[in-house]
This record gives sequence, structure tokens and C-alpha cells, in this order.
Amino acid sequence: MSSSSVSSSTSSTGLNLSSLTSGTLQVTGLASGLNTNQIIQEEMAIYQQPVTNLQNQQSGLTAMNKQLASIQSELKTLSADGLAVGDPTLFKTQQAVTSSDTTRVQASSATGAGVGGYQVSVSQLANSAQATYGYTSPTSDDAITINGTSYTISAGESVQDFADAINSDKNGTVYAAATNSGTVVFSSRQTGASSAVAVSDPGNHLALQSSKPGQDAQFSVDGVAGSSASNTVTNAIGGVSLTLTGVTTTSGPVTVNVGAPAPNTSSISGAINAFVTQYNKVISDVQTQLAQQPSSTDPTQGTLYGDPELQDLLTQMRSMMYTPGSGLSAGASTMGDIGVSTGATTGTGAESASALAGNLTLNATTLTNMLQSNAGGVKSILSNWSSSFVSLVDNASDASGTIAARMSGDSSQISNLGNQIASMQSALTDKQNFLVQQFAQLEAALSSNQSESSWLTSQIAALPGV
Repeated sequence: MSSSSVSSSTSSTGLNLSSLTSGTLQVTGLASGLNTNQIIQEEMAIYQQPVTNLQNQQSGLTAMNKQLASIQSELKTLSADGLAVGDPTLFKTQQAVTSSDTTRVQASSATGAGVGGYQVSVSQLANSAQATYGYTSPTSDDAITINGTSYTISAGESVQDFADAINSDKNGTVYAAATNSGTVVFSSRQTGASSAVAVSDPGNHLALQSSKPGQDAQFSVDGVAGSSASNTVTNAIGGVSLTLTGVTTTSGPVTVNVGAPAPNTSSISGAINAFVTQYNKVISDVQTQLAQQPSSTDPTQGTLYGDPELQDLLTQMRSMMYTPGSGLSAGASTMGDIGVSTGATTGTGAESASALAGNLTLNATTLTNMLQSNAGGVKSILSNWSSSFVSLVDNASDASGTIAARMSGDSSQISNLGNQIASMQSALTDKQNFLVQQFAQLEAALSSNQSESSWLTSQIAALPGV
């Protein structure tokens, strides 16, 4: 049979070549009776296995990088928390100020307050000047002034809309309140005897009904009288701000106590607790990755199982929590000395699961006692430890750190694997096309032979005497 006949037979098979990753091969076996589609698929599956192995390797590296990126992010947060613990401004001295009756006198510290107790009496609170006006909605726009500021009452404007317009003026000197009786009450935005409400209305749509002058606050501290146009008083006790909220004429004086300058225990404890929380999260998440065993069916599982670099990082982090600071005295040299540790044993003497995992706790009592007895020692411990710990963590988590270097190397390998996979897939596609063509030619040849055999048989049968 001629080559043109073979080509014609090949085309007549109606082959539909698919990719290696989708669809179904369509190679008929009408002439041979063979399941050529299955034969090609099984043979290609053998050739595909090296590609699958590379794809699994690529998936594993991608999953590992994702997990490393998550750990890197958590370490960066831990570094920031560790840096905050060692911030010198955390130990800026403050003075505690308390009031025996905050419903009448509230007190807060500024700076440089005299230590001790103060007796504060309040006979009068400061308030603002007020004036009540009857309101008549105009039939046409009406121009008015309030304390020299011009306003317009629009035709048909309700008393509530008028009050809202006054209150929306950020540069205004009064507030306005509409009442159910159709009046409007103006109040000076400033308190004190000098406050005033002056209204000019040529159109007579505002009629004065009553007025009340403003007044200053009247008080005394340890018998020394004082007054203030505001209920916030900053010059009665040096370094202390008083907020007057009620008179003491029947209850008696309010005692304001000013403590000695000292670091803010609450702020220091809050910073350490924030660090402890993030530290425990890092420990837990890294341990989870280290303990996750690889899977024979899922290449993305267990990629960091037993990772030596991460194990070493955890070991160094834990060790640093108990390593004495350089040049510090015994009893004030480690984080444990200020109450940061993996916790004590339980009542039965057994370590808790949290302690065995290396999680930290803060003993607030130990920290408070240490701050009271040796605040400078606490500051030295945190400053010394913070510098060393942050350096350790940054060495792993920085943009130029060990984790970033690993991720960069993995990314390069992922890219290289992608190029290999693409090249091998292309070669497999060519291989598949070749097999399809071979089987198609086989089918065409068998079909042609069968046709010729049938023709010869018919010719022989037609011979005389047969």
C-alpha cells in the first residue's frame, strides 16, 4: 500500500489527542481489537511518575515556605514585644494620685507633685451663663447676632432646626437647646463668671424670658481658698489636676493622696505580659510544625518535621530566659528574678503541661515586690535581656536573617523545579503524540491488510472451479 493510502487511513481514524493532564485519549482499535487508549495511558503513567515526583517536591517546598513565612512574621512581632520590654521610657517615674470621693473630686497627676495628702472642699461648681428665649418661626428670613456672631433664622424654620444650626457652628460661642414648650435655651460654651449670652434680634422672633449669669468654681485646699472659671483646676495642688464634679458642703472635704515617684507597675506588667503571650504563641506554633510527621499521600504535610534549625532556635530562646545578664548582681540578673518563668510545680509536685512545653508565665507578685525593692535592678535586667533576646530573634526573622535565606533558596529551587516540570511535560506530550501516531499507523496497516485479504479471498472464491 502507498504512503498516501496509509496517511488517508490514519486520518480516517478520527484521533483526538489530549494533554497529559486532562481529557481522555481516543485511539480506536477497530482493526486490531486492542484497547489502544488504555495501553497508551498505562505507558504514559510510567513516564509521568518522575514528573509527579518533582511536582510533589515542589508542593512540599511551597508549603514549607508558607509555614516559614508564618513563623517569620510571628518572630517579628515577638522581637517588637521584646524591644518594648527593654524600652527605657517604660521606667519613666510617675506619681499615683487617688481621691477618696471621685463623685465630687477627681484627681490625676501631671509631674512634680508634692507627696502627701490634701483636703479639698468644694462650695460651688463653675457653670456657664444661660438665657431662655421664646421662639417664633419667621415668615421671611431673619438676621440675628449672638455674642457678636451673625446667624439667619430661615423662613418657616422650626425651633429644633434653628438650635441644630447654632450647634453646628464650630466657631460659635453658645450652645442651643430646643424645649418642648417651643423655647430655646442658649448656654455659653465657656464656664465662669465672665461667660455671657447676648442676643440681638431686630425681627423680634426671639423674646427673652429668663437669664442666669455664669459663676466660678469656689473651693479650698487645706483651708486655702481658691476659685476657677473652669471645673478643671490645675493650680490648686502643684503637679496635680483636679476635676470638680460635686460640692462637699454636706459630705465634708475629699482627701487627695499623692504618692512618691515610681515606675508604673501596670505599664511594665502589661509590656511583659504582651511579650509572654507572643512568646508562648511562637513556641506553640513552632512545636506544632516540628511535631507534624510527613505523609505518604500529602507532600505538604510535615515539611518542617524535626527541623534542626528551628529546634536550635527554640533551645536558644528558652536558654536565654534563664541566662544571667552580663555584669548583673546575683538575685537581680535573670528574667526569673522578676517573675518570668515556666511556672512552679503543681501541688502534687508534677510539672504542668504548659511548663513542660516551655510556655512562660509572669508572677505579678514577684514583679511588684521587685519593683518596690529594686526598680533599678528590674530595669537593668530587662534592658540587658531585651538587647540579647531581640538580637537572637532578629538573626532569624530579619529580611537578611536565616529564615529569609532559607525561603529565598527554596523559592529558587521551586522555580527550577517548575522549569524542569515544564520541560518534561513538553517531552511527555511529544512522547504521547508519537505513541498515538504509532498505534494509528498500526491500525491503518492492519485495516489495509484485512481489506486486501478480504479482496483476495473474494477473488479466489470467484475463480472458475472453486
